Amino acid sequence: MRFQWTLLILPLIVSLLPMWSHSALASETIVIAEGRYLMGDSDTLIGAEERVLQRAQRKAVEEAGLYIESTFLDREKSEAGRSLQISALEIRTIAGAITKTEILESHRTFENDRPSFYVRIRAVVDLDSLKTAVQKWHSEQRLAEHYRRLQKENIALKTQLETLKISSAGVRIFTIDPVSHEYRNQAQAQDLLEKAMPLQNLSLKLELTSQAAVLAPQSIAPLILRGQTYLTLASIAYSNKTRPSEYSEYIDNARMDFDRALLIAPHNIWALLGKGDVDTWLNRPQEAVRSFEQALKLDPFFDLARLRLITLYTAEAKKLVTQRQWSPALSMLQKSLPPHLHASWIPYQKESYFLRSTIYQQLKQPALAIEDLSTILRVDPSDTRALQARAQLYQDALLGNSPKTNISQACKLGSMMACNQLP
Repeated sequence: MRFQWTLLILPLIVSLLPMWSHSALASETIVIAEGRYLMGDSDTLIGAEERVLQRAQRKAVEEAGLYIESTFLDREKSEAGRSLQISALEIRTIAGAITKTEILESHRTFENDRPSFYVRIRAVVDLDSLKTAVQKWHSEQRLAEHYRRLQKENIALKTQLETLKISSAGVRIFTIDPVSHEYRNQAQAQDLLEKAMPLQNLSLKLELTSQAAVLAPQSIAPLILRGQTYLTLASIAYSNKTRPSEYSEYIDNARMDFDRALLIAPHNIWALLGKGDVDTWLNRPQEAVRSFEQALKLDPFFDLARLRLITLYTAEAKKLVTQRQWSPALSMLQKSLPPHLHASWIPYQKESYFLRSTIYQQLKQPALAIEDLSTILRVDPSDTRALQARAQLYQDALLGNSPKTNISQACKLGSMMACNQLP
């Protein structure tokens, strides 16, 4: 996770393809892209399918020649004989770029006894919807460059003022005590942070961010990066099935860093995100939700906070469903599925839609349940759970051949349960 925005400026590669079943608007382009993903030991099947779709969507946006204000970091490491894939996803423009996705081909193979996922999609990419985001980024870049230039000029001026302390004969000495020491410390701290950010060596990363925190005690940047590093260490320890007592210190150190950052800057969205992550680790979902909601209120385009909220709302709704509290669970899911949200968020809301369809079934509202399942299948026609659930609803409603069609499709996609239901 990074607290500085990164812009990947990609060459303009616009693909003009045959018209889809519906005509694309003048501001849209149609792109065919592929995605591949090798499943790690810590992945679930659903998670791996979502990641391969995300990669294909990212390539579609890149091939459309868009400016992507996001960072995708995928790396794999092996520890104790297990492979671990760590993915950091920051989506700020991709969510608004793709207006429709059609899966043309999807299959699984095995590489070295590990499932490998492949998907080929046709995506409609809206170019105009990103114009405002691109303009905003350019404005922020100009401001950042202006600020950096002012910092360099200030440091140079402070150095010149120090040389003026030399006394001259017959001239009254005018002594200025500049705060050049503070500026030098800040510059050194910034250099340390720039070295620390790309490091994969987490121990060295902690060392550099700690040095930066000492040099610039009123800066929140070292605290945020160090707090994120502590949480990364906790995640790796958890993935390796380490006992909680062995990584609880990482979480506590992260908590102190983010709390201190919020004392310095109470409205910093990255500090709020870190505090929410710590509360999630500490199993305090209500506190975490408050932090993420506050960050999203400060910046409605802060998609990392929205992703966290979708996950938390869905998890809390699941708890209510196990207690058969249908109405409270439905109210919780409505927060995860706001009507104003762009359709490109659906791949991240699949679990929420599936859970809401289950609740609608319990509330004797099969039409709404079918609608939610159909929403899932529009973005992921290979989702066997949704196919089987919709087939059952069609069968209950006696809607012609629809049940058989859905069950047959689920069987083709590898669902043994669906295959057993075929005649």
